[in-house]
Amino acid sequence: MESIFNIVPIQYYIFISAVLFCIGILGVLFRRNSIIIFMSIELMLNAVNLLLVAFSTYHNDASGQVFVFFVMAVAAAEVAVGLAILVTIFRNVHTVDIDELKSLKN
Repeated sequence: MESIFNIVPIQYYIFISAVLFCIGILGVLFRRNSIIIFMSIELMLNAVNLLLVAFSTYHNDASGQVFVFFVMAVAAAEVAVGLAILVTIFRNVHTVDIDELKSLKN
């Protein structure tokens, strides 16, 4: 039985991963809401994870998939800490807009 990774060429996975990564970069650069920025960072991490799994399966090596597991664990910890910081900031400042948060350093 053939895997789906053997049927679909690797170039399709590279293209989809590049598109997802670029959407994440655009979200970080052009959005001012810090929650959207965190979501864009997660999108970039998932694009890299997709590429790691595709290359790992393409080369019949499970080390890429193991590395994806650790990246997802670190991403989950980053989200938990980041959202806790955002909730604390929102309780004090009543906004999560990046432009408004620049006044905190004064």
